[in-house]
Amino acid sequence: MSGGAIQGLVFLGLTALMALATWWQVSRMGGRSRDGNAEYFLAGRNLTWPFIAGSITLTNLSTDQLVGMNGDQMLVVSWWELSALAGLAMLALIFLPIYFRNNCTTTTELLERKYGSKHLRATVSVLFLLGNVFIYLPIHLYTGALFLRSMFGTGFPLIGIAAVLALVGASYAISGGLRAVAVYDTFAGVGILGMAALVTVLALRAIHFDLSGIPPERLSMIGSPASPIPWQTLFTGMIFIQMFYWSTNQTITQRAMAAPNLREGQRGVLAAMVIRLLLVPAIVVVPGVCAYKLFGRAGDATYGRVVAAVMPAWLSGAFAAFMAAAVLTGYISLLNSSVTLYVCDLHEKFLTSKPDVGRLNTIMSLAFMAFSVLLVPVYSGAASIINLVQQLNGLLSMPILSAFILGLAFRNVDARAAMSAVVFGVGLYAVFTWIWTPLHYIHLMLITLIACVLFGLTVNRWLFGRRAAIGFQGAAPEGAA
Repeated sequence: MSGGAIQGLVFLGLTALMALATWWQVSRMGGRSRDGNAEYFLAGRNLTWPFIAGSITLTNLSTDQLVGMNGDQMLVVSWWELSALAGLAMLALIFLPIYFRNNCTTTTELLERKYGSKHLRATVSVLFLLGNVFIYLPIHLYTGALFLRSMFGTGFPLIGIAAVLALVGASYAISGGLRAVAVYDTFAGVGILGMAALVTVLALRAIHFDLSGIPPERLSMIGSPASPIPWQTLFTGMIFIQMFYWSTNQTITQRAMAAPNLREGQRGVLAAMVIRLLLVPAIVVVPGVCAYKLFGRAGDATYGRVVAAVMPAWLSGAFAAFMAAAVLTGYISLLNSSVTLYVCDLHEKFLTSKPDVGRLNTIMSLAFMAFSVLLVPVYSGAASIINLVQQLNGLLSMPILSAFILGLAFRNVDARAAMSAVVFGVGLYAVFTWIWTPLHYIHLMLITLIACVLFGLTVNRWLFGRRAAIGFQGAAPEGAA
C-alpha cells in the first residue's frame, strides 16, 4: 500500500473515531434541558472544567494560529499567546463572576442589564456577527483548506476543501449545539496538542537542533519597530486586545458560562491557562522558524510543508485528521456563538420572543455556513493571515470593549452615549486602517479605545445631560431587562 493511501486511511479512521467518541460522550452527559437556549447555546449549563478548558483551548488554537503564526516564521509572534494569559486571568477573576451574577447567556446580555437597552445589545451583537461572518468563519475555512492542500500535495481547489469542512462543521453545530462542540473540542484537543508538540520536536531535529544561519531578528523576542509586534505594543494595545478577546468575545466566554456554577467555570479557565503556558507558545512559532532554515520564506504554506517534510506518511495522516478537527472546532465554535448571538440578541428581542430554537439553529447555521464558504477566496492573497486577522479585529474589538468599560467602570452613562462611542470607534479605526496610519496598529487600538471612552463620556454629558461618575458596576441595575 502506498504512503498516500496509508495517510488517507489513517486520516479517515481517526476522523470517524473522534466523531464516534463525541457521540458516545454526549449521550452520557444526561438529559436535555427544557430551556432551548440553555441546551443549544450553553450545553444545558452542565459543562465540567475539563471540557471547558479543552473547548477554550481548541476554539482559539485552530489553523489560523498554527498556520498563520508559523507562517510569520518569527519567535516574536508568540507574544500573542503569552499575553493571552492575562486575558484568561481577567476572564476568570473579573468578568466571569459578573456574567454568572447576571445570569447571562451572551456577553451582550450584560450590556442590556447594565444600560437597560436592548438596542445597544443588538448593536454590539451585530458587530460581533459581522466580524464572525466576514472575517473569522471564512478565515478558519481558508487556513484549514490551505493546510490540508499543502500537506497532502493536492491541487484540489481551496473552496472545495473549505466547503467540505464547512458542511461537516455545520452538522455538529446543528445536531448537538454547544454540548457536542465542547466535547469534540476536548477529544480533538488531546490529539492536536500532542501532534503539534511532536511536530515541534521533529522540526528541531530536522535542523539538528541548530538555529545557526537563521537571521537574528527571527529568533528575537524583542520586536523591532518593523516586526509584527514591536516591543512597545506589549504595554499599549496588546493588553486590551486580550481583554476583549478572552473576556467579552462570545465565542470564548460561552464555554465558561456553560458551567453549572462559577467555581467550575473558573477552574476550566485556569486549566486553559496552564495548557497555554506549557504548550501553546512553542508549537505556534518554533516549526515556522525551523522551516525558514529548511525552505526559506514560505508564508502561510509553511506549516503544511514542514509537517509533510518531517512526518512519516502514516503519522502525517493522523496529524491531518487532528488538524481537520482543529479547523472544525474553531469553525463550529464560531458558528454556534454566531447563532447564539442572532437568536438571543436579535430574533428573540425583535421578532419572536419564543421561537423554535432547534429549527432556527438549523436555518441560521446553514446560512452562516454558506456565506463563509463564498468568502474564502477573498483571503487567498493575504501576505500574513495572522496579522491581517488582528488588524481587521481592531475595527470591532476596541469599539465594543469601550461599551463594556463605560458600563462597568462608570455610573450614570446613557445607553445612547455608549452606542455613539461604538459607532465612532468603528469609523475612527477605519480611518486609521485605510486612510491615515501614523503608528503601529496595536498602538492605534489603544488610542481608539481611549477615544471611544472619552467620546462616550462627552456625548453623555453634553448631549444627554448626564454626568458620569467612576464606580465599578458589578450587579444588574434594579429594573433592568
